[in-house]
Amino acid sequence: MSDFPFLTVLTVLPLVGALVVALLPVGADLLAKRVALGWSLLVLVITIVMCLGFEANGDRFQFVDSYAWIPQFGARFDFGVDGIALVMLALIGVLVPVVVLASWHDAEPGRRSVKTFFALLLALESTMVGVFAATDVFLFYVFFEAMLVPMYFLIGSYGGPRRQYAAVKFFLYSLVGGLLMLAAVIGLYVASKGELGAGTFAFQNLVELNMDPDLQKWLFAGFFIAFAIKAPLFPFHTWLPDAGGQAPIGAAVLLVGVLDKVGTFGFLRYCLPLFPDATRSFAPLVFALALIGIFYGAFLAMGQSDLKRLVAYTSIAHFGFIAIGCFALTTQAGTGAVLYMVNHGLSTGALFLVVGFLAARRGSVLVQDFGGAAKLMPLIAGAFFIAGLSSLALPGTNSFVSEFLVLIGTYTVNSVVAIIATVGIVLAALYVLWMYQRTMQGPLNPAIPTTLPDLTRREAWVIGPVLALVLALGVYPKPVLDIITPAVQATMQDAGASDPTPTAISGGGK
Repeated sequence: MSDFPFLTVLTVLPLVGALVVALLPVGADLLAKRVALGWSLLVLVITIVMCLGFEANGDRFQFVDSYAWIPQFGARFDFGVDGIALVMLALIGVLVPVVVLASWHDAEPGRRSVKTFFALLLALESTMVGVFAATDVFLFYVFFEAMLVPMYFLIGSYGGPRRQYAAVKFFLYSLVGGLLMLAAVIGLYVASKGELGAGTFAFQNLVELNMDPDLQKWLFAGFFIAFAIKAPLFPFHTWLPDAGGQAPIGAAVLLVGVLDKVGTFGFLRYCLPLFPDATRSFAPLVFALALIGIFYGAFLAMGQSDLKRLVAYTSIAHFGFIAIGCFALTTQAGTGAVLYMVNHGLSTGALFLVVGFLAARRGSVLVQDFGGAAKLMPLIAGAFFIAGLSSLALPGTNSFVSEFLVLIGTYTVNSVVAIIATVGIVLAALYVLWMYQRTMQGPLNPAIPTTLPDLTRREAWVIGPVLALVLALGVYPKPVLDIITPAVQATMQDAGASDPTPTAISGGGK
């Protein structure tokens, strides 16, 4: 099984599917949907097989594929996954079929091309797999930039009334960050050539470089700003509420559920191991930005009347916790951050999906257009409630374990940051429960038609698997933690970090 080119297949297969869908005859809308769904399910099956073959305590990078690409400056098609990348690929495998099914009626026939919409979703899946699977830094950069193209068209062509503004803002922010990272990638190549005699982009070779601390700071800044924009981390966040608010629901799920994780993944995969001295120097600044983001995102979420923008602002608060976990430089916090990335993708994805169900019925995502909706749609209200509880990290839901690990792992090295961040949990309860109360509870809004249907069979297949994972990972996260922990330990070792030694409190007595 280890000889099968899983990562190459998973990267290329969705792109082939996108071409197949795009080349279908004009008017074959239903066929395009079915082909896209079937193709995404095939990718999910292959991903599951790969996950089952992964050895948690085996080699750090497994399912390695390597092909010559641009030998003149050492760039290769190098793929490989550790536990951190593997769980992100699993998240992609789960969410894309869910999004395809959820988007069944999103592209309007006659006004927008249905087959183009689903082809873009599959093309986006290809680039998302590539960015997490790449172990060549230049190849990672190529996929990092390529992700912008399908998402730009998904937002700009199929989004809300201000879709063009949101798409351009998303593209420009990400492009500026990508250009800064390109400069840092070139600097990294030059540094490797000066030290090794031949330039390289191979991650495992770059980790072994002994760069000057001042050079590390400059290169770190290029990578960090690009990842902070993508995450997004305060104050680089302003594109997210617009993009998330205007994107079609399916694209919003992938934007906030997966694409944003490339930023926090980049912190762990590249910033910490490649620039350990710079990481320690900038960690206090990152903590400060993360804490501001936790409170800023929470307060702005409470003030939103648009449900999609509300969910987008909650993500800014959540990414503050993930950034703290990444830069605490402990195994517990780092493991919690990676698990948080997966759990946030599930909980926020579930929230966006339910908002999509509500919008399909009312033609609106404004809070004031609801009120007492649980009386008409108890199943949708129940799904909304579970997704909300996951977002506020209630014990028994998936986010609790990851948030707890981040906070306890951070407390061992910086108790002040951990304590301040803990206050953000209270704010999460406020904005989630207030959102639910204003839309689902109280007297029924007279403007809501009493004939609105509850959860349909298709919608049950959309939300059911996501909520099942929310509850399963809340009760038994061990299988995922077993995969993540060795990779985080290796990352911390590359960064020169060691977990603090527990100290026993000795008591005296007569």
